[in-house]
Amino acid sequence: MDSNPIDKDRYPRRFVILDRDGTIMVDCHYPSRTEQVELLPGAAEGLRALRRMGLGLVMISNQSGIGRGLLTVEQAEAVNVRLFELLAAEGITLEGSYYCPHAPADGCDCRKPQPALALRAAAELDFVPAQCFVIGDKAADVELARNLGAVGILVRTDCGREAELAGSCQPDYVVDDLREAARVIELRIKN
Repeated sequence: MDSNPIDKDRYPRRFVILDRDGTIMVDCHYPSRTEQVELLPGAAEGLRALRRMGLGLVMISNQSGIGRGLLTVEQAEAVNVRLFELLAAEGITLEGSYYCPHAPADGCDCRKPQPALALRAAAELDFVPAQCFVIGDKAADVELARNLGAVGILVRTDCGREAELAGSCQPDYVVDDLREAARVIELRIKN
């Protein structure tokens, strides 16, 4: 049982905060072209399962390729649009999408694991950050969960396996893909 009760009148839904590259889509290191967008195996199935549970879905991603000069804002947004098209073809919509365009050296407050984008999403979409599930393949995603007081789930789909082996983060759960993440979340919600 979660220790923080939800005020269901004010916050009728829990949310899942999802990383993009290496979690929903194949991480091809700073994708700048729409033809590079490919859903990871199990991603659509897992996202559909989360939606069936009534959970809201929001994507929060670090896109430092913009700040590093490797791609433009327009290219990053085109990649997102293509991802949303692929998800829509699978019957999946996201309530929101946010990304940090800064390079790591910029010291911004929106780059994961900093919570600014998640807090903005919570304010705009009206959910409690501490009641979320944060799913990603990097230590920054797990640390974002910690910074929010949320449940952190590390997926092994890309960098997650390395993060797990290196012990660089302490997730609440480690799973193979979004299908398994959905099963873990369903069990956690039921208990």
